[in-house]
Amino acid sequence: MFEKLLIDDGIVLFKYWLSVDQAQQEKRFAERHLDPLKGWKLSPVDLESRSKYSAYTESREAMLRATHNDDAPWTLVDFNDQKRGRLGLIRNLLDRLPDTRVDEPVLALPPLKGKLHKEHFGVLKPIEAFVTP
Repeated sequence: MFEKLLIDDGIVLFKYWLSVDQAQQEKRFAERHLDPLKGWKLSPVDLESRSKYSAYTESREAMLRATHNDDAPWTLVDFNDQKRGRLGLIRNLLDRLPDTRVDEPVLALPPLKGKLHKEHFGVLKPIEAFVTP
């Protein structure tokens, strides 16, 4: 009902579910665990969630049954390949957005009067320009 009220007020509502197979998720967790630059992405919640994949799937299915409708449908995105998933999601979103023409004003750029000012600094000085050795 809340989503219907939003839509009735003119809000364009999109709901995306990013789907990742458990094998792919395990691969990502392993990469995060081994790579010090990605380690910050792995949390205790992630570690606990590994044994609950089936329960999360059941909960997701219940949520989709309860909240997927004609007014505010869910769109599932295969995110096993993140780059392709992102591109697919963006393509889908752009295809669904209404085309709106916005007339761009024609701007005049009249010349400035007087002498052009050189930038100057009082409190701080910029770093020295890079000189090629």
